[in-house]
Amino acid sequence: MSIKSFFAIPYAKIATRNVYKWANQPHVTQEKVFKNLISKGGKTAFGKDHNFDTISNYNDFKKAVPVTDYEGLRPYVDRMVAGESDVLWIGKPLYFAKTSGTTSGAKYIPITKESMPTHIKAAKNALLFYIIAKKDASFVDGKMIFLQGSPVLQEKNGVKLGRLSGIVAHYIPQYLLKNRLPSWKTNCIEDWDAKVNAIVEETVCEDMSVISGIPSWVQMYFEKLIEKTGKPISEIFPNFNFFIYGGVNFEPYKNKFESLIGKKIDYIELYPASEGFIAYQDSQTEKGMLLQLDSGIFYEFIPADNFFEENPPRLCLKEVVIGVNYAIILNTTAGLWGYNIGDTVEFISTKPYRIKVTGRIKHFISAFGEHVIGKEVETALNEAIQGTAINISEFTVAPQVNPLKGLPYHEWFIEFDNAPEDVDTFSAKIDAAMQTQNIYYYDLIKGQILRPLIIRKIKKGGFHAYMKSIGKFGGQNKIPQLSDNRKIADVLENFLIENNKI
Repeated sequence: MSIKSFFAIPYAKIATRNVYKWANQPHVTQEKVFKNLISKGGKTAFGKDHNFDTISNYNDFKKAVPVTDYEGLRPYVDRMVAGESDVLWIGKPLYFAKTSGTTSGAKYIPITKESMPTHIKAAKNALLFYIIAKKDASFVDGKMIFLQGSPVLQEKNGVKLGRLSGIVAHYIPQYLLKNRLPSWKTNCIEDWDAKVNAIVEETVCEDMSVISGIPSWVQMYFEKLIEKTGKPISEIFPNFNFFIYGGVNFEPYKNKFESLIGKKIDYIELYPASEGFIAYQDSQTEKGMLLQLDSGIFYEFIPADNFFEENPPRLCLKEVVIGVNYAIILNTTAGLWGYNIGDTVEFISTKPYRIKVTGRIKHFISAFGEHVIGKEVETALNEAIQGTAINISEFTVAPQVNPLKGLPYHEWFIEFDNAPEDVDTFSAKIDAAMQTQNIYYYDLIKGQILRPLIIRKIKKGGFHAYMKSIGKFGGQNKIPQLSDNRKIADVLENFLIENNKI
């Protein structure tokens, strides 16, 4: 046992106790965050424009600050990007996390000297909770890899900008730098294929103990390792025992992962975003992720079923209930106010507050009034593959409103690593699970407005080819798992397995 691993356990005990101090006083904690935000935000252009000096409670805040998105805050962000100070938060940002927006082009999400440490602290605490759960810190002596975007940062009017994962790479603690892979040179490679190939060469003979990244891209890394060595991951990295991921529901990919690894391992789920580090898994026995209430974020929630109403209800933490799908709204020390991040979450515990991500508020299918959401699609697929040897590499769902013949239907594009012997039976299982979850979908099927879903098998590598075709291959990019239009589906038809299209 090294000095690092020896001291990690007592350090983890102290850190986790401190977390539960605020987690066990959730409403007091959020009230403190709220007051700090209003006090400091009142000194900004946004605060003056929205009369922060008149805000004394949450009801006042709701009247003064509307729910918005990037487009709504863009006039203020543009001023910050141009170099102006005290716009959304005091001073200038430390960084802009640059992301690609669907309607806004490039988006510049501010990260400030107050908000940056919360990203690092939350990621660190997730590892410390794992140490406490396992009573073992030996992994800190092995090598760790974080599949992420390039850490090369640009500069815009005195503020550095880059992808969030690239920014975070500059904050790896000194005591972990010797253990961290890939090398800086390799991490700076922009072409994803070339980067993964270089990572394989650097890591194939190393003692990897921790691997982290978006599942679909880590899967690509695993496949290249297996292709090179002819061995499962558990033989290549015998001390690799847990995987850290975020950004997607991991369950549909779990079978495939464990078949590549060759053994069962532990998992840590994170919920990081450019806008803030929202939650992380704090337990290996309890479901869900611990909502970060002490990280400079005051949370609001809008029931997803009411989100598109003219005046939907806005709720603070004490008003939420378990089992309801909410759009999550952020107010942060990075200067985001009433900000709709676009995600939907569901509370699975209120003591402490733990959540799971259920999808995107704009990612749904309601071409026929069914309003199918991501959680329902993922649950149906998980139920169908449960207890089988079926492995899914990637999938997405879209409506087929104008079929060549017969009734309309939902079209599931699935890239199987290990396909079912009887696709029709597999489709029927998924469809039954969809009908059980969604009464509107059930009524449409029974009323013969829709026919049961149809699966289209995608060629191996088809989803990667699609992502390359739209310039979003690798890094933090993800495939939407459902959409209300044919934009993705129409392109994926080019990657169907022969004779699969009907």
